[in-house]
Amino acid sequence: MLRKVAEGVLVHTSEFVQSNAVVVQGRAGVLLIDPGVQDHEMVCLANDLSDAGQTVVAGFSTHPDWDHLLWHTRLGAAPRYGTARCAATVRDQLSDPEAKAAIAAHLKPTGIAERVPLDLYGLITALPAGTARIPWDGPEVRIIEHQAHAPGHAALFIEEHGVLVAGDMLSDVLIPMLDWNDTADPIEDYLAALRLFDDVAGNVDVLVPGHGSVGAADQLHVRIGQDRTYVLALLEGRDPSDPRVGPSAKPGWEWVSDVHNGQAQRLAERIERGGTRS
Repeated sequence: MLRKVAEGVLVHTSEFVQSNAVVVQGRAGVLLIDPGVQDHEMVCLANDLSDAGQTVVAGFSTHPDWDHLLWHTRLGAAPRYGTARCAATVRDQLSDPEAKAAIAAHLKPTGIAERVPLDLYGLITALPAGTARIPWDGPEVRIIEHQAHAPGHAALFIEEHGVLVAGDMLSDVLIPMLDWNDTADPIEDYLAALRLFDDVAGNVDVLVPGHGSVGAADQLHVRIGQDRTYVLALLEGRDPSDPRVGPSAKPGWEWVSDVHNGQAQRLAERIERGGTRS
């Protein structure tokens, strides 16, 4: 069910890892950001919009992870945008004819594989490199592109309503997850993205992460600091003392500790191969 988080901005949260779909109301319809995960949830979202007399006139995927590239026929045939690098990454993924089968196989252990619609997966229109705002008839939505977490990742700042849509960052349940495959310096990429968030933080009233709880302005500052502390601890090989890791993790999110351990191992392997800590 859609819930209002700011004037003209609504959120629909999935049962699967608290994935947040964001709806921004425009003059002729809505912008739909990262629309969801499971089939029945996207149908519910489509029904909510229909009941409100709204149609989807544009979509946006914040980054090229599978759970942010989904769509449903009930949402219509609006253009679905992403940054140029995001779209290029998706094209590379889909050049493998077994790509969708691999996603389905990856989802088997979760129990939702049969409920994730893949027919319209990844049909992203690339915005020209350097595009500053989403092209649509609604409030200006600023694109804050960076390379933390995934290639061509974009946070979106709905300036008129003071809402920052952060993609897979600034979560109260997920630690920073670095991109170890597509960058020479994943730690600096992450710290650079956090500095971009610092730049807009004073104008943000509502934070919507890709996964986890929506937060107010005070939570934005807390989460930027928490993510920076985690990344620096990882860089220095220290225990992060992060409430999202270990016994203090939210029930059902204990697996985040495995993510942390894997990242610490990846960094140690880089150093052993002669690379730097970053």
